[in-house]
Amino acid sequence: MTAAKATKNRWLIAASAMLIHLSIGSVYAYSVYQNPIQQSQGWSIADVTAAFTVAIFTLGMASAFLGRYVERYGPRISGLAAAFTFGTGTILAGVAVENGSHVGFLLTYGVLAGIGLGLGYITPVSTLVSWFPDRRGLATGLAVMGFGAGALVTGPVANVLIGMVGIPSTFYVLGLGYFLSMAAGASYLQKPPEGWIPQGMDPDEFDEDARMGVVVKSDLEHLKASEAIRTPQFYLVWLIVFINVSAGIMLLSVASNMTQAVTGASAAVAATVVGLIGVFNGAGRIVWSSLSDYLGRTRTYAIFFVIQILSFLTLPSVTTVSLFAGITFLIITCYGGGFACLPAYLADLFGTEELGAIHGYTLTAWSLAGVAGPTLVSQIVEATGSYRLSFYVVSATLFVGLVCVGILRWRVGVVRNAQTQATPHSGVKH
Repeated sequence: MTAAKATKNRWLIAASAMLIHLSIGSVYAYSVYQNPIQQSQGWSIADVTAAFTVAIFTLGMASAFLGRYVERYGPRISGLAAAFTFGTGTILAGVAVENGSHVGFLLTYGVLAGIGLGLGYITPVSTLVSWFPDRRGLATGLAVMGFGAGALVTGPVANVLIGMVGIPSTFYVLGLGYFLSMAAGASYLQKPPEGWIPQGMDPDEFDEDARMGVVVKSDLEHLKASEAIRTPQFYLVWLIVFINVSAGIMLLSVASNMTQAVTGASAAVAATVVGLIGVFNGAGRIVWSSLSDYLGRTRTYAIFFVIQILSFLTLPSVTTVSLFAGITFLIITCYGGGFACLPAYLADLFGTEELGAIHGYTLTAWSLAGVAGPTLVSQIVEATGSYRLSFYVVSATLFVGLVCVGILRWRVGVVRNAQTQATPHSGVKH
């Protein structure tokens, strides 16, 4: 078999994807705007936080509805559309703040920029999976690590800009910067040529039981998005993502207050813990996704749930800040790792034909988890005055997620056995 030659460098494709994700990952730095906006506009904390909630919800919904747009028009046009909507939404958010319009702020930062978030999130990821059939986890981990680390870049920059030029101008400067960097990244994105494979990879050799090397296996099935969402595998993955994200985002939503309440730490110490969470969120994405190439995706998700179940069961008895922070960081690596492994896992299960659309549908779990996780912990704390019960409830939920992983593993085995029986002499080929 002769492989087609590529006109692009796949590592520059990965760098371009990171450029887009670093820009949209700035949404994780939203807390930098909260106090300045609240003080300058007189809006309540709930009013200011609402824009972030709307943005994350819109991200998931846009991913679902625009996945087919990405498949139809390709990564370059989709990436440029993401650059326009996210950059413009950020700039217009500055206009809304300058005019004191809370509704306008929700529509610009929450909805318009949120659409750019969703489109920008799925566009480069599906492209990367095609360029790295031999290192799917590593490739998607690089891009999604950019999303997790975006706050580390935007946070300090936005803080300095707010002090120098004020909030509206900060949104103007950042919005223009996001547009330019995302457009630059999108301009290099391109799907690999039909039949292309990386040098040194034999497409006819798949090792389904590799233990010491990278697990390169034939995709379970090659399905369109409309076909994938009718399989049990899709809904099992959806539940796995929903539960994993709910647990992690629950911690993220109350990290500072929880650290102070459980350990008695000062606000300054708790703020340091929150800052380090961003580091572990980004690091977990690249470390776990890279490991998944060796461990296999199903086993990696099982490890996520086992680690988190044990961690949440341990947290109620922890009283020292260092141990509490360490366990929290470990949980957050699983949260970030779950995002990073997801595109590669979906490609393993459903193929890459309409991966962008399938990924988008799955990210609706993120939208709902972004509401469920924080709501669960706030209601439990309000009813009991303590975080203790929330740790046990989350542990029980994570156990359900572990069961889902086990069922998914069984389903994969059933499908592979059926395929093997259908083609007993040729093996599984797709």
